[in-house]
Amino acid sequence: MKLVLASNNAKKLKELQVLFQPIGLELVTQGSLGIPEAEEPFDTFVENALTKARHAARESGLPALADDSGLAVDGLGGAPGVLSARYATLFGREKSDAENNRVLLENLARRPDGADRRARFVCALVAVRSATDPEPLIAMGRWNGEILTAARGEAGFGYDPLMLIPSLGQSVAELSAEQKNRLSHRALASADLLRQMREAWHLG
Repeated sequence: MKLVLASNNAKKLKELQVLFQPIGLELVTQGSLGIPEAEEPFDTFVENALTKARHAARESGLPALADDSGLAVDGLGGAPGVLSARYATLFGREKSDAENNRVLLENLARRPDGADRRARFVCALVAVRSATDPEPLIAMGRWNGEILTAARGEAGFGYDPLMLIPSLGQSVAELSAEQKNRLSHRALASADLLRQMREAWHLG
């Protein structure tokens, strides 16, 4: 079964391809089909993921899968949240992982001593059979940790170098791809969505 992934993020595609391999899903990016990215006007991960999934399904005529994910930091009131990918642009900086990480550390440093550095990666995954599917499949995953004062590790992407997983004593960027695909917010959401697909779509 072929699903359109409502993302052009190659690293995200690679992670999801591994996670959805058990039921033989073939993921193709919307960009490879000439589909432009959808607007993400909402304040929640679920609403944005659903909007992106319906858009990709409408433009492609195929079932679609959308991921909306990001980082929520307690000491910043849940920011950067749904704006995680373009957090730096809110402060007049360029859109890049490096700038997003730099701005996050700067904003935490401006807080009073003892600013709450607890954080979580959040992932909402939505799958639809068509643009008008009345029964979208929705799964959430959360991965708790805390924000480091400096980046550690070379793997991963996004905020991975700043996210410490206390139980492991490592940042996400210090984990192997196998570890991340077993433990991450995206892995947790994917496992739930796979279960729902097996039941509702009779896959696998």
